Amino acid sequence: MSTAPFPPAVDAGRPPTLAPQTAMAKIVIAGGFGVGKTTFVGAVSEIPPVSTETILTGLSTRVDDLSHLPRKVTTTVAMDFGRITIDPRLVLYLFGTPGQTRFWFMWEHMVRGAIGAVVLADVRRLSDSFAPLDYMEQQQLPFVVAVNQFDGAPRYQPQDIHHALGVAPDTPVLPGDARTRASAKQILIALLEHALRRQHTRCATPRGAAASSLR
Repeated sequence: MSTAPFPPAVDAGRPPTLAPQTAMAKIVIAGGFGVGKTTFVGAVSEIPPVSTETILTGLSTRVDDLSHLPRKVTTTVAMDFGRITIDPRLVLYLFGTPGQTRFWFMWEHMVRGAIGAVVLADVRRLSDSFAPLDYMEQQQLPFVVAVNQFDGAPRYQPQDIHHALGVAPDTPVLPGDARTRASAKQILIALLEHALRRQHTRCATPRGAAASSLR
């Protein structure tokens, strides 16, 4: 597990004191517009999350699809930031991306140094997930797909969503609720396990096989 170059954030007294041997890792929370990234970070963070949400204006509502988000009045214009201690040996720093494509120029900086990503998806707007998924695949960043189960949204089996998204066979697709800490934490743990499996597979690949796959 690589150590991310971010100092411990100032907390509200709840998280445990970081031990010298504690590993710190960076996780990206990505997805389309209004899929629940800010909610996810806020629900699981053990510190008051840093948010760059701003009020949606008339200019934004003419560009962003609010047909499934009638109560959405704010949007992230830079990033969300939070922190969670998985155990005394591992602390995760969470970076939530802005969802609108006009802000994607920031993604390159946000994924730098990350060990993995959670891509949130909404089954009512599944096509909004394609671009974030393509981006993570191009970056060769391990990721899981977390299907945010909005109230009133249809429920599908994970294997059906997996097929619809066309992601790699080993990519986990998980149902979840971005509003609850327990659900968000389980999704993060699933990502860590997936990233470790990917790392183990790469390390176990013989040099000759790795070289031949590049030809």
